[in-house]
Amino acid sequence: MKSRAYYLEILHKNIANPKMIAHCLASEAVLRALARKFNENEEVWGLAGLMHDIDVEQTASDPTKHALVGAEMLIDEEFPADAVDAIRMHNEYATGQERTTRFQHALAAGETITGLIFATAMVYPDKRIASVKPKSVVKRMKEKAFAASVNRDTIMECEKIGIPIDEFAELSVEALKPIAEELGF
Repeated sequence: MKSRAYYLEILHKNIANPKMIAHCLASEAVLRALARKFNENEEVWGLAGLMHDIDVEQTASDPTKHALVGAEMLIDEEFPADAVDAIRMHNEYATGQERTTRFQHALAAGETITGLIFATAMVYPDKRIASVKPKSVVKRMKEKAFAASVNRDTIMECEKIGIPIDEFAELSVEALKPIAEELGF
């Protein structure tokens, strides 16, 4: 496995949209927090969060290709096999398979909740992650019209890995606070 700096450079070569870069950085932070909670390899889990959408611009988010192309790209870059698998499986639609491992569920739920947290921050007067309360994120989960593109079922996969939604929202919000400025929030 190569360094985070190496993979971050690859990410920037493949993704031009600063909001997508922020999403990847946020996903990395949440996955690192989850790795710490489960005593997993924080570097591997964090890099999976960082690189999970590496192909999003190349595939134009085509649900039949997204994540499959990215997984192949990362195999060529000596990325850890379990991280490649989790990245491939974060888009179940492309694989035609269901997620089964803790890493797969963690990446899918972790990268998805970042969108809900970002949207929640945007309705606060100061638009800052530091102001976001985990209970507000959970409340917004129930509002289907709010951030309608955020898949609530995917976020709820946190429960498949033993984390209740209240705890998952808190872990995720807290993971983003230290990098909020870098994320633009």
